Amino acid sequence: MILGQLTDSHIKVEGRLAYDLFDSKILFDKAIARINAYEPKMDAVIVTGDLTDIGLPEEYKRLRDCLDKLEVPWFPVPGNHDQRENFLNCFGDLPALKDCDEFVQYTVEDFPIRLIGLDTVVSEKSYGFLCEKRLQWLDKTLSEQPERPTMLFMHHPPIKVGITHMDVQNLTNAEALYECIAPHKQVKHLACGHVHRAIETCVNGVGVSIAPNGAHAVALDLEPNGPACFEMDPAAFRLFLIDDESAQIISHVGYVEDNGGKHPFFDENGKLIT
Repeated sequence: MILGQLTDSHIKVEGRLAYDLFDSKILFDKAIARINAYEPKMDAVIVTGDLTDIGLPEEYKRLRDCLDKLEVPWFPVPGNHDQRENFLNCFGDLPALKDCDEFVQYTVEDFPIRLIGLDTVVSEKSYGFLCEKRLQWLDKTLSEQPERPTMLFMHHPPIKVGITHMDVQNLTNAEALYECIAPHKQVKHLACGHVHRAIETCVNGVGVSIAPNGAHAVALDLEPNGPACFEMDPAAFRLFLIDDESAQIISHVGYVEDNGGKHPFFDENGKLIT
């Protein structure tokens, strides 16, 4: 299975530039076109939050127009810039989300690996939190299929990454999440967004990754008191290669812009080009 991940598109209303600098919809359209053109074809795409910039209905309409161009199934979860009610008004017709009500939490059962979307949003706050109700739902849902390899996807990462102004707005009760999933050995990976950078680690034997910037990137500043700044790194997406038998998950980063195609190492005679 090949699973793509897009994150942090920050779609704005038509005519508005993000930070008075760039059109986030143009970047997102390019990312979707790149994913559609990718060979071999991806099986599905997860979309992990901050899909809109401030959660307006007009932003969701532009966002949906973009996502409907994807040629494979796609599954969204909200981020702190999203508005849950408007999010559900936009995506409530998706079969996977049909039973979502108070929170956007659901399962996808159509693939060799089970996908579970989690809602880490705290209304009007930048940080994330999984309340007892959401954690109880996760525990119950995981208990239903203990032998089924599973990946969780959500917006706020349950790790600190060394970028202070982002670390203060991560998933603030990460330990509660790890305690919840600890008995469920089928959980193979947590895929997140929010930080606008490609980051990977492992916690308690479970892989944790953050997808790269779909639009702007958070500046890689590891100074403890570094300012909150962004950079225009090349837009990118996450790609997971999942072995159907072992459920091993290999993570890659793909770039949106055309970089000149594939250049051979060897000539037509099999000789290394030097």
